[in-house]
Amino acid sequence: MNQIGMLLPFIVLIGAMFLLTRSAKKKQQAAAEMRNQMQSGSGVRTIGGMYATVKEIADETVLLEVAPGVHAVYAKNAIASVLDDAEYNRIVHGDEETDADTDAVVPDDASSLTEAAEDTADAPKADLTKKSDTAEAEAEKDGKTDGETGTK
Repeated sequence: MNQIGMLLPFIVLIGAMFLLTRSAKKKQQAAAEMRNQMQSGSGVRTIGGMYATVKEIADETVLLEVAPGVHAVYAKNAIASVLDDAEYNRIVHGDEETDADTDAVVPDDASSLTEAAEDTADAPKADLTKKSDTAEAEAEKDGKTDGETGTK
């Protein structure tokens, strides 16, 4: 019984390692499948975060158009995800979806926020005068300015 108690942590550790490697292998297979389903003209995001359009696909490389007329060759493993057309256009070109839920009215200036403040014209206003005028008057009263002392 004592020997089984000593072996139990090792058995649990080996089982956890098996489960972790199995899930990592599934993720790698899913990524490889996604890369194999790439087609010319689809939008992609690289592992570096650059968005581009697929132009040509070779065995191990992909020709991407990163800007109009600018082409670059990338390894297939450098493709992080293949995007659908709507998502690619939203990210790259700034196209917005035309859902009824996203038609919120946003003012382009702060005039709607200040209208309520204009109605309260009777409210006391803040004193925005310079304080240095009163400081100079006090300095003249003593005959000393800041930093001066009475000793010589």
